[in-house]
Amino acid sequence: MILLYHVISVFTSLLFLYYGAACLWSDAMRLEFERFGLSRFRVLTGVLEISGAVGLAAGFLFPPLRVIAAAGLGILMTMVVIQRIQQRDSFVEMLQALVFAIITVWIAVYGAMVVVEW
Repeated sequence: MILLYHVISVFTSLLFLYYGAACLWSDAMRLEFERFGLSRFRVLTGVLEISGAVGLAAGFLFPPLRVIAAAGLGILMTMVVIQRIQQRDSFVEMLQALVFAIITVWIAVYGAMVVVEW
């Protein structure tokens, strides 16, 4: 199970690096934030996603940091799911955010159990 935890952490870190960069520089993401009426939070969201990705990766050196980063990303992604529900997006449109929320919360919870042993 620990191998799965590490693989998912790396994969999730890479994806959040990508999506964080997209928040900062992608026109499609800019338009998505405008659609939600949250343009003023686009740069902050990108920075938080990149910071969370770095925290997940740095968790290999200092495991408590991965737990904190995953918890923060879990909160962020839960807020995205709530926003998509408020926008009345379809389940398919919110599925990606929901999956990321579940994965990051799992990383945080499982990581907290691993850190206790650390």
